[in-house]
Amino acid sequence: MQDPFRASETNTPCNRSGANTPFMVVTIDGPAASGKSTVAKMLAQQLGFRYLDTGAMYRAVALAGLRKGTDWDDADQVSRLLDGLDLRITGTKVFLGKEDVTETIRTPEVTRVTSIAADSPLVRQYLIGMQRAIAKETNLITEGRDQGTVVFPDADCKFFLVASPEERARRRCRDYERLGKPTAYEEVLKDILERDQRDRERPFGGLARAEDAIEINTDNLSPEEVVALIVPIIRAKSEGKRDSQTK
Repeated sequence: MQDPFRASETNTPCNRSGANTPFMVVTIDGPAASGKSTVAKMLAQQLGFRYLDTGAMYRAVALAGLRKGTDWDDADQVSRLLDGLDLRITGTKVFLGKEDVTETIRTPEVTRVTSIAADSPLVRQYLIGMQRAIAKETNLITEGRDQGTVVFPDADCKFFLVASPEERARRRCRDYERLGKPTAYEEVLKDILERDQRDRERPFGGLARAEDAIEINTDNLSPEEVVALIVPIIRAKSEGKRDSQTK
């Protein structure tokens, strides 16, 4: 099997010192359905870190905007939406007010709007602030599209997961089936390819691999195998960070 790793030629993986904090930040970026969420959850559980699904945060904002009929190009409307937003992340659960929207934000309707909402500078500023505040309080496994490039450029460890569009479409189809929203493979693949293009072309927070991130191709790997590759790297960095802080 081809080596799934691809590290930078000019940077040692996980060579950043991280923000000046006793807590570790590990970022996992990559395109839609590349396995980020599953791997990040498993890593957080195994290492005792907090898991942060930043994509779910954007999805929750998109859902709130859908319900209010928000025009994402209207800064005043977006500001009012964010001012009244009560978004909470508790473990793997996502809440808008008292409502658990963990499953609702995964529907195809919300998925299509999420990338539009994420293009709003106001939305991005709002959620990046939330994400950085969380990282000041605990060891964090955070996953998304721009965690290692924009949100946490000084993260202790960075990973970038990739997979072929066809494999990612199959995974997304299985997700929709579990939600009771079966969707044709061809439609899902089309959405994946269109989203890839939009994500790469974003003027801010676009999909890009950080120079010092380790790239892992997940096409032929189970989530457990990906986790097994990543855990030793994080543990080695954690031990090094503890040693440096005790000197």
